[in-house]
Amino acid sequence: MVVGGFGLCGVPHALITAVEELGIDELEVYSNNCGVDDYGLGILLSARRIRRVTASYVGENKEFARQYLAGELEVELTPQGTLAERMRAGGVGIPAFYTPAGVGTPVADGGMPWRYAPDGTPAILSPAKETREFGGRRYVLEEAISADVALVRADIGDTEGNLVFDQSALNFNPLAAMSGRLTIAEVGTLVEPGRIDPASVHLPGIFVDRIVQTGAQEGRIEKRTTRTTETTERTAP
Repeated sequence: MVVGGFGLCGVPHALITAVEELGIDELEVYSNNCGVDDYGLGILLSARRIRRVTASYVGENKEFARQYLAGELEVELTPQGTLAERMRAGGVGIPAFYTPAGVGTPVADGGMPWRYAPDGTPAILSPAKETREFGGRRYVLEEAISADVALVRADIGDTEGNLVFDQSALNFNPLAAMSGRLTIAEVGTLVEPGRIDPASVHLPGIFVDRIVQTGAQEGRIEKRTTRTTETTERTAP
């Protein structure tokens, strides 16, 4: 299952909650990150519904880090741009591609712990990947992502599946939608065909199979940082 969103922005929270309520488990998830402990994919993690995650970073999800380090979860960390391109490639029918990202590191050479044993030793290590030289530079071969189901969140959609994303929620959502064999989109506002200016469509309906209107989404902040400001009193001369 491939899931759109970045941090807590553009996360299809309603669809993720529906998956949790259905009791589906043993999920293999592709997403930029895994939400936080009580929101987004963090809900499925806490319910022990996810078997394997391919993501760019652990983020602010403490349960994600705990399960990974305890040997309860298999995790493949991949460069963020590579993950995005793997999704796009899966959507346009490209089986694999070469990229310079990760060459000369464990990403290409192998040896990254995908799963730990309960005693903290690596149980499954990433394999070495094919590399090749083009124009005097080394590149690593990365395979496309093509998932059974994709879940995405859009601001506006029409009944034909054409989607408009809200500003930075554009992030991974279109790429995730492209890489799913069955793509389900939750939208804040659902309109009739023709109500969306064709030039404003971010993702055409050809990539969307199901659409659900969920209304406005609660805004969440992944990590809030504040500081106390000092005020200086000014006196008249």
